Amino acid sequence: MNERVEKLLTFLKATPNDCFLNHALALEYVKAGDEENARKHFEQNMVNDAGYVATYYHLGKLLERIGDQPGAIAIYEKGMEQAKAAKDMHSYSELQAAYEDLVD
Repeated sequence: MNERVEKLLTFLKATPNDCFLNHALALEYVKAGDEENARKHFEQNMVNDAGYVATYYHLGKLLERIGDQPGAIAIYEKGMEQAKAAKDMHSYSELQAAYEDLVD
């Protein structure tokens, strides 16, 4: 386990529902090729705060990589709803582009 992962896990012990920390840890797991743990932390973010928009794009991409196209499509759709509700048009357009690339 690398040093960043260890530090993030330590921080998460104090604040286990911190979306930023869960997201950062998930990205570290993605870099390491550990899709299972990455997915677990991305999904935890959706439980902790469905409005944490960054999670949707990265979870969708992870699902695409592991071959779960229907799951990725569903995540992109949920993410677009959340981004629209937050008036985050930058994230909305990124999610929409990923969604369209997958369904076209």
